[in-house]
Amino acid sequence: MPKVAYSEEERQRIREALVVEGLELVKKQGIQHTTVEQIYQRVGISRTFFYSFFPTKEDLIVEMLYLQQPQILAHAKKKMDDPNLSWREGVRQFLYDCCYGERNGIVVLTIPEQQRLVHRLSKESYQVFREKQAKLFGELLECFGIRANRKCIELFINLSLTAMVIRRAIPEVLPMFVPEAADATVEFQINAIVDCLAELKGRPAD
Repeated sequence: MPKVAYSEEERQRIREALVVEGLELVKKQGIQHTTVEQIYQRVGISRTFFYSFFPTKEDLIVEMLYLQQPQILAHAKKKMDDPNLSWREGVRQFLYDCCYGERNGIVVLTIPEQQRLVHRLSKESYQVFREKQAKLFGELLECFGIRANRKCIELFINLSLTAMVIRRAIPEVLPMFVPEAADATVEFQINAIVDCLAELKGRPAD
């Protein structure tokens, strides 16, 4: 006989499992190729029960991104703590890993995925997302030894995301860009970001 009632603790456990399993699938397959059905089947619940936790796939994706944030910060700290890497090389490698997230288990949304996500979020949810995003990037700057104000954090967000999304957008979303120069473009952007961060840190780019 199927179970029809769950305690709050059980519901919380199932909700967390959906986020964890969803993130693991997205890391392996990408958002586009990961379906709601794949996720709820891995957790062992029905489609109807899934939607009692997350009204849309996008609501689940946001929670996945929140779950990923401490993982990203830990990855940055690992780079900065590596005695074999200079400050500049540690930051550069971290940004490189994010730009090529699909190779490193880091979920980076494409431009169309970002558009769909924002379109589905409520104003309140979007505001929460922006606040958590700013907190993450502020903590990343602190990890790099940089104390930055809100304006610097916002600049770092835009510079970083520009490099990440442009690489994934060439040539499908940005067909006028030259695909043969995509990797070189990312490398240039990363080095420019590191130069900017070195200036903020008050030290030469070693």
